[in-house]
Amino acid sequence: MGKRAALATYDKEFSFVSPVVKYLLFLFNLIFWMISLVLMSIGIYARMMKHAEAAMACLAVDPAILLLIVGVLMFFITFCGCVGSLRENICLLQTFCIFLTIIFLLQLAAGVLGFVFSDKARNKVSEIINNAIVHYRDDIDLQNLIDFGQKEFSCCGGVTYTDWSQNMYFNCTTDNRSRERCSVPFSCCLLSKDEAVINTMCGQGMQELPFLQAGAFIHTNGCIDKLVNWIHSNLFMLGGIALGLAIPQVDITHTCRVYSRVGVHSN
Repeated sequence: MGKRAALATYDKEFSFVSPVVKYLLFLFNLIFWMISLVLMSIGIYARMMKHAEAAMACLAVDPAILLLIVGVLMFFITFCGCVGSLRENICLLQTFCIFLTIIFLLQLAAGVLGFVFSDKARNKVSEIINNAIVHYRDDIDLQNLIDFGQKEFSCCGGVTYTDWSQNMYFNCTTDNRSRERCSVPFSCCLLSKDEAVINTMCGQGMQELPFLQAGAFIHTNGCIDKLVNWIHSNLFMLGGIALGLAIPQVDITHTCRVYSRVGVHSN
């Protein structure tokens, strides 16, 4: 009887999951847990450095808010994965599995919906970009992000360069007393690689010029078309990246289910 009880206890405590898989899962989550801490730190610092009025004016297009949201979600999910794999806690591992499954399904749904409802997706992107243009001067992080995008894609505005008239500082109406009236940001300008110092006033008065004349000084095409063309030309690369992100999620989810099936003891 004593031998049978000992065998029963051994069967109850024994796990069929390889220690290699266990610690690889822990290491994978630990790396992303540290990344989540960095994202949250950057997001909190960026929000604290802003004035109260500017911080509340453009919450919907604030990169700091995006970093905070992503960081908090990553922190919670990877915490469950780290502690669950290290302590072999079924509850935490199941929570980790559920979140990974939800993320995978959301990625799949976003890809399908973006393809099926491409026009609506384009309109939503246009709405986000136009909203960002309106708040360009209200948030330094948003301003740097827009400038980076316009430089990288060699574009200006949403559909065309005159979209910058939606911003109160660049507005081209006669009652606008701003010194930047009818201008565009310097990131729209055609810059020479030989220029040692960037002329930040190079976009002065460009909205008053016709399309062809303005094209000699700035990028006149909007960023929406450039972004859509970039996505189309890099469709296979983006699909490969999405598949590369999906495979580890499926594999880790399968590993979590193995943990649950073998009846790993909960601490």
